[in-house]
Amino acid sequence: MKIAYFDAFSGIAGDMTVAALIDAGADVAALLRGLDSLGTGARFTVERVQAKGIMSTRFTVEHEDQKKHRHLPHIVKMIEAAGLPDRAKRDAIRVFEVLGEAEAAVHGTSIEKVHFHEVGAVDSICDIVGACLGLDLLGIEAVYCSPINTGSGTVEADHGVMPVPAPATALLLKDKPVYASGPETELTTPTGAALMAALSQGFGPMPAMTISSTGFGAGTKEFPGQANVLRLIVGETGPSAGTSTVSVIEANIDDSTPEVLGYAMERLFAAGALDVTLQPVYMKKQRPGTLVQVIARPEDRDPLCRILMSETSTIGVRFYQAARMVAERRWVEVETGHGRVRVKIAGATAAPEYEDCRALASETGLPLKQIMSAALAAYERDRS
Repeated sequence: MKIAYFDAFSGIAGDMTVAALIDAGADVAALLRGLDSLGTGARFTVERVQAKGIMSTRFTVEHEDQKKHRHLPHIVKMIEAAGLPDRAKRDAIRVFEVLGEAEAAVHGTSIEKVHFHEVGAVDSICDIVGACLGLDLLGIEAVYCSPINTGSGTVEADHGVMPVPAPATALLLKDKPVYASGPETELTTPTGAALMAALSQGFGPMPAMTISSTGFGAGTKEFPGQANVLRLIVGETGPSAGTSTVSVIEANIDDSTPEVLGYAMERLFAAGALDVTLQPVYMKKQRPGTLVQVIARPEDRDPLCRILMSETSTIGVRFYQAARMVAERRWVEVETGHGRVRVKIAGATAAPEYEDCRALASETGLPLKQIMSAALAAYERDRS
């Protein structure tokens, strides 16, 4: 699988994302043709620059000043009418929907009524569409991102001076790993945050991969102490399995009841744990106890640690990172005669979705195993 890892050590913005994709090998002519088809009348400059000794690409959008604000339906129509690949259209519309939801929440209105101020300006539309088109041109199948450097201080916006990260940016990055380092200025814009919030499948260390290309997208500002660039690493994770990094959280407990541990497990799953197991162990002084092990996305580690410590009697947890390889999987829906059930396919293995089968068993009064057998039979029938 071909993946893209964005290293936002100096923040992320829309123009930096497009520039990094071009620098990593995206076809410039095809990308500019796609942007021209939006009909904005904008002009584009792609140039090679040096940022603190790093050769990078800078992408600039030039256009006439426009005072009008755009609503989401207008932007969606522009994208749908453009000469773009279907995937690029879907991704760009999704980014604007995510951005619109954040802006609506900040301003206390509905997504349909949001005025897209700076975000609805021509340069931001071109940045978002250009980023989604660049990913498509590179054949990227999955996007990942590092913890994001937001910057600090204040920024001037349409509504006046705002703290950094700006309210919409902070909302877009909710539950994502962020930090502030370097100059007191805005390093991550709402556009950059929306791209990663909508498109990235995970935030944390770089996944295991075989690197095929790298790119550096330069920002417009220059800082004395660091290169203002967004690094992009493109690589392959393997033909049949995807490798990612997970956090493993553990605690040895000898003084919590089964009821407490069971409830803690439910809380951990509800908070996003990928897996939770309880294993019997013998602890010091020959005391029987339980090893609680949680597998989590790196960005979920700290909230899950807090749940484990608050819901059990443990006074400490340990955690470490591990590489995880998972088979590629897909879902199909089948008609069982009792209702529709999703079936998960991974290689030669097909497994009916438990919750779907459980719901049908409850509705119909039939045994769960009968529903599951019917789902597998329907899958085999449809496949033949």
